[in-house]
Amino acid sequence: MTRPALSPRQLVAGLSVAQLISWGSVFYGFALFMEPVERSLGLDRAQSSLAFSLALLAEGLAAYAVGRWIDRGHERAVMAGGSLLLGLGLLAQGMASSLAGFYAAWLTLGLGMAATLYTPVFAVVTRRFPGDYRRAIITLTFLGGLASTVFIPLTDALIRTLGWRAASGVLAAINLGVALPLHLALLRGAPPRPALVHAAPTAPLAAHLRSPVFWRLGAFIVLAMAVTAAVPPHLVSLLRESGLPAAWAIAVPASIGALQVLGRLLLYWGDRRLDVHATNRWAPLGVPLALLVLLLGFGHIGATLVFALLFGVGNGMLTIVKGTVMAQYVSAAHVGALNGALGLPLALARAAAPLAVGLLWSPAHGYAPGVLMLALLAATGTVLLWRAQALHATHPS
Repeated sequence: MTRPALSPRQLVAGLSVAQLISWGSVFYGFALFMEPVERSLGLDRAQSSLAFSLALLAEGLAAYAVGRWIDRGHERAVMAGGSLLLGLGLLAQGMASSLAGFYAAWLTLGLGMAATLYTPVFAVVTRRFPGDYRRAIITLTFLGGLASTVFIPLTDALIRTLGWRAASGVLAAINLGVALPLHLALLRGAPPRPALVHAAPTAPLAAHLRSPVFWRLGAFIVLAMAVTAAVPPHLVSLLRESGLPAAWAIAVPASIGALQVLGRLLLYWGDRRLDVHATNRWAPLGVPLALLVLLLGFGHIGATLVFALLFGVGNGMLTIVKGTVMAQYVSAAHVGALNGALGLPLALARAAAPLAVGLLWSPAHGYAPGVLMLALLAATGTVLLWRAQALHATHPS
C-alpha cells in the first residue's frame, strides 16, 4: 500500500518541531555547556569559545554543498543526515575527555547545523511550495523562534540534575529519536527540479551568482546576520552597564524571543494584505532603529523597552525577509545554492561581529562605539536591499 501524502500543514508542522529541536539543543545549548565543560576539562574561556566558532566555520564551509544537494532533490538525505550528525556530535561532546575531542564534537555539530537549520529548511519549503513559500517559511519559524524559550531552561535543568555528560546524551537522544525520524518521514518524494509555478527557462546558476542583484542581497544578508549575531552575547552586560536594575537586564533579553514570534505573526497576518515588496523594504528598519534608540536612551527603562520591541519584532520579520529575498529577486530554482554560496562569508561575519563589539568596548565609552557600529552596519544592509529591489524592478532575472 502507498503511504497517504502529507498535507502542507502537516509537513510544515513537523518540520517546525524538528527546527525547535535543532536550534534549541545545539545552537542555544552551547552557552549552558560552556562553564561545566571548562571545569571538567580544565579549559579557559577562549579555548571553550573557539569550539563554537569552529562549528560556525564548519557550517559555513558546508552550506554551498548542502544547498546544491537540496536543489537536486536530495533534501531527505540532507536533513535526516543533519539530524544524525547533531545526535552523534552531542554524544561525542558527552564523551569528550580532551580539548581535541571537544573541538571534534563541535565540528561535527557545525556540519549538522548546516544541514538542519533555517537555510536548508527554507530551501526545502521553497521547492515544495513554489507558489506560497513565503507563507510556509513564516509559519515554520513560529516554533523555531521559541527554541531558546524551551531548550535553555530544559538544558539547564538537565545539566543541574544529570551533569553535562548525561545531559548531552539526553539531547542527542531527542535529535536521534524525534528530529531524525521526522525528517525521514516528512521529506519523502522530493519534487522534481525545478519546482516553479508556470516554470520558464531559467538562467544557469553561474549567471545568477554574477548578478548585481545577488551581490547586493548577499551583502544585505551578511550584514544583517552579523548584527543579529553580535547583539545577544553582549546585551546582558550592556544593560547592566547602563545602570538598569538586575532584573531588567535579564527580563529584556528574555522577552526578545517572544517578540520575534510576534513579528512573524504580524508578517503572517499582513502577508496577503500588504504588498510583499513594501514589507521587504521596511521590515529590516526595525533593527537599526532599535539600536539607535538604545544608544540615545542608554539607561532609561522606557527607551530600553522600545529597543526590545523594535529589535524583537524587527528581527523576527528580518528572518523571513532574509529567507525569501533570494527566491523572490534572483532565482527560486537555485535558492539552495544561492543561499549556500553565502555560507562562508556568513560564518566569518557571525564570528567576527561579537568580537568587534568587545574590542570596541572601553572603560571611558562603554558599549557606545560598538552599538553605533552595529546600527551603521544594519542601516547599510537595509540600503543595499533597497538597491537590489530597484535593480530587480528595472532588470528582472
